Amino acid sequence: MSEVNKITVLVVDDSDVIKHALKNFFREYNFEVITSNDGLEGIEKARQFKPNVIFLDLMMPNLDGIKMLQVLKVLDDLKEIPVIVISGNTSRNNVIKAMEAGANTVLSKPLHKEHIKKALKEILGEEVLSRSRTNPMSEKEADEIAEQMKKFFFTSFKNKMSALSEYVKTRNREKVYEIIHQLKGAGTTAGFPKITEYSTKFESLLKEQEVNWEEALHYNKVITEMFEKISSEIN
Repeated sequence: MSEVNKITVLVVDDSDVIKHALKNFFREYNFEVITSNDGLEGIEKARQFKPNVIFLDLMMPNLDGIKMLQVLKVLDDLKEIPVIVISGNTSRNNVIKAMEAGANTVLSKPLHKEHIKKALKEILGEEVLSRSRTNPMSEKEADEIAEQMKKFFFTSFKNKMSALSEYVKTRNREKVYEIIHQLKGAGTTAGFPKITEYSTKFESLLKEQEVNWEEALHYNKVITEMFEKISSEIN
């Protein structure tokens, strides 16, 4: 595909791991990828680059995904850009809110390549991936990217894991939820499905009216031990 016709994707997500994973995925298809950390910056980038499609997280600082969608749909120069919502919380209520705000479809985190491909084909056409594809990735390249993702995951969450233990001890539900929600979305994407599994259980616990903090300490211990094992493997 020529540079003039290259597909441009805007990824709006505050998770560095998710942004990194999507950039790696789209690189294989020779897409141009623009990234943004929140809804306000996302609107600015959308106006600047006029992407072919936007991948949008819901839970973000400054301006969340629903509000960004609502703004996009009243701006004449942006309202026709298709939006794929990506979220770690795809409850029926959240999906309805996203679709009512103007999303074309909703994908659940952790993201799966086949689901991304299916959504892109439905929105941009069946041929978009085949005609954009560069030379197929070799097994060696795939292994190198997998290792990069693991290292990137560790770097992104190293300081957050230290903070998590402190937040659990002080019973700061909001801060604990924020980190666990990010871990849930990024774990499997980076190659650590067990972290996603236990983060999902931890997140469910935090949604209860009265949090069992003894159980929270247990989940924190399990996830911390997993993270320490990752540290020993990549260092």
